Amino acid sequence: MENKSNSNRIVSTDAIDRRRFLAATGAGAFATTVAGCLGGEEAGQEGPITIGHLGPVELSMGIGSERSGQLAIDQLNDEGGIDDREVEFVSADTRGEPAEAEREAEAMIMQEEVDVILGTFVSEVMQGIVDLVAEFDVPFLITGSADPRTLQDTVGEDYDHYKSVFRTGPINSDLQAEAMADYADYLNEEHGWESFAHIADDAAWTVPFSENLPDLLEDRGYDVVYEDRLSIETDDFTPVLDSIEAEGADAVFRFFAHIVGTDFLATWREAEYPFSVEGIHVASMAPEFWDMTEGLALYETTSQSGAGGATEITEETMPFVEAYQDAYADEGAPALPMYMGFNTYDAVYVYADAVERAGTTDYEGDLDAIVDALLETDHTGAAGEIELYGPDDEYPHDVMETRDEDDVISNFPMTQWQEGGEIECVYPREFATADHVAPDWV
Repeated sequence: MENKSNSNRIVSTDAIDRRRFLAATGAGAFATTVAGCLGGEEAGQEGPITIGHLGPVELSMGIGSERSGQLAIDQLNDEGGIDDREVEFVSADTRGEPAEAEREAEAMIMQEEVDVILGTFVSEVMQGIVDLVAEFDVPFLITGSADPRTLQDTVGEDYDHYKSVFRTGPINSDLQAEAMADYADYLNEEHGWESFAHIADDAAWTVPFSENLPDLLEDRGYDVVYEDRLSIETDDFTPVLDSIEAEGADAVFRFFAHIVGTDFLATWREAEYPFSVEGIHVASMAPEFWDMTEGLALYETTSQSGAGGATEITEETMPFVEAYQDAYADEGAPALPMYMGFNTYDAVYVYADAVERAGTTDYEGDLDAIVDALLETDHTGAAGEIELYGPDDEYPHDVMETRDEDDVISNFPMTQWQEGGEIECVYPREFATADHVAPDWV
């Protein structure tokens, strides 16, 4: 039985009862004693395949991901399901909290008996549940968080225990840092910019940017004139912006997921600080952000999977975007899937293709067949071409970057808010729908 609340949360009512029981009895510890005793359908059984989804579904990012997962499953069922078996969808709200995510993941495994779990947005949330899903051997496809160390420190260090864990998108933060250095080359070619500032959330996902990006920029001959990691509670950005101006930066690369940078943008625009704002800002990926902020986002850029639907990354991109808009036109924000939605949609198909190749969803009895099939992934998705690194690679079970003929990472598209509230893809050039525009006061 399913219950869909006004917050777009989908979760079994039986799971709710079970969570209340666990809370009352302290029975959560029981879960680790039955690892491997639950699992996908055994050979010969023809019950439905259940796909679980975890995300912050009170936020636009999580709503877009949840809807995209449901859309993919509806499409699969219209086409006959997976190996002629119906597919069911169970989604739960992590609230962006590791403890809540662990409770929800446990409920999915113990009560819903899901065959796979997709999602997680915050890296700390992903890290909070990876031990649980590994204990049960449940296939886990990460679709929102980007910290490379989660896979390196688990799959890379204890493969037999963690081999059910993968990331199918986005590319990890190490690779994103390299891609940002490539983007700096583009900005230099377009505008002659040579000096950059770097600021970021003080959070796990931004550590590779702070550790890698300054050196990458300097290795290419650029000046890194200012660096800072900001508390996610920061609400006065004037001192930071003043410091960046004093150091003479042409552009600031900022990486905000926990910080909603509306106040940052308002201060920047009102004072007309003489540098551009580039990088990643999760809040501004929402198609409603322009109207919500009355155009404060003008000129800022953000990278996002699938370029947020602004351009045709593959032949699957726009059909997915159009199907999403058709399905959820009357459901309210977000009007587009947002980056996690692209990755979750693709992950459903990656899993479906893998278990069809493996001939089983029974992770209890034949996990190796599912893992081997996932490692064979070569899927054209809405966000891009998806292949996965092997167990002995630097980024085990992580999604590969794609590169152009000049060895430049190409599956890290940058979008920019331009006049009239249009979201344009400005980079890489092969996908661009418009040129990058510098602020008119710079």
